[in-house]
Amino acid sequence: MERVCLAEDLSFSRIIHGFWRLADWDYSSDQVLDLIEYCIEQGVTTFDHADIYGGFVCEELFGKALALKPELREKMEIVTKCGIVFPSPNRPERKSHHYNTSKKHIIQSVENSLKNFQTDYIDTLLIHRPDPFMDPEQVASAFHELKATGKVRHFGVSNFKRHQLTMLESYLDVELVTNQIEISAYELENIEDGTLNLCLEKRVAPMAWSPLARGKVFTSEDEKAVRLRNVLEKVASEINANGIDEILYAWLLNHPANIMPIVGSSKKERIQKAVTALQIELSLDQWFEILHASMGHEVP
Repeated sequence: MERVCLAEDLSFSRIIHGFWRLADWDYSSDQVLDLIEYCIEQGVTTFDHADIYGGFVCEELFGKALALKPELREKMEIVTKCGIVFPSPNRPERKSHHYNTSKKHIIQSVENSLKNFQTDYIDTLLIHRPDPFMDPEQVASAFHELKATGKVRHFGVSNFKRHQLTMLESYLDVELVTNQIEISAYELENIEDGTLNLCLEKRVAPMAWSPLARGKVFTSEDEKAVRLRNVLEKVASEINANGIDEILYAWLLNHPANIMPIVGSSKKERIQKAVTALQIELSLDQWFEILHASMGHEVP
């Protein structure tokens, strides 16, 4: 498995597995452990979480599985996020949906995540969403303390645009190692608005959520989806790929920004599709043909 170096002492597997829907899978701890071990066998060692996933239960479900074989902890990188607040039966004290990036909240979120994962460190902590009420000095202080105590090794952000990322960076004494953003052949916003270019400028490899556009390309009958699906099927036929999902992953993996797609499936065969896509090399003609299909016109 190809790996991406994010810091001197941190690298991620190029394909990342995400556990956003873990609570929906209705898996036993043994089944979750089997999936974790399968991923690691394929070289997928980086696992993406957030405190809010599954109504604040997915981290704990993962931790219970990991506790069955704790020696696996040293073979993986755990990424989690914090900063989103909303009412939940698991957080009855929370009265409304908002963001909280105060020092107190960040540190308490990390303490909760450590308990959930049954581990004593998190490899990378992300601020989940840009917070319009953010006090960057508090974020910086929280990051400094968490780094100094060894509870979090590295830090990043999620869904941040250029002005939001550079503002936060200006207050920090630690490097931001990634920005987790939505990128797919269907969803081009972060390519078109310069967010991906900022990753290149900063030499920061982005994590890509919804690399398959939440299934729109496979099922939607809107004009854009149909147009894109037709081209993806054409390219898949040209290179004998086993489905357009492999082409969707390859389109991201071929980009020079070292994009790391997050696979959110419980199905081993779907994880394998993303791993297989690492071997697919698209021609420049094919890459731009897919881009043109998504945009609905050729580049100027």
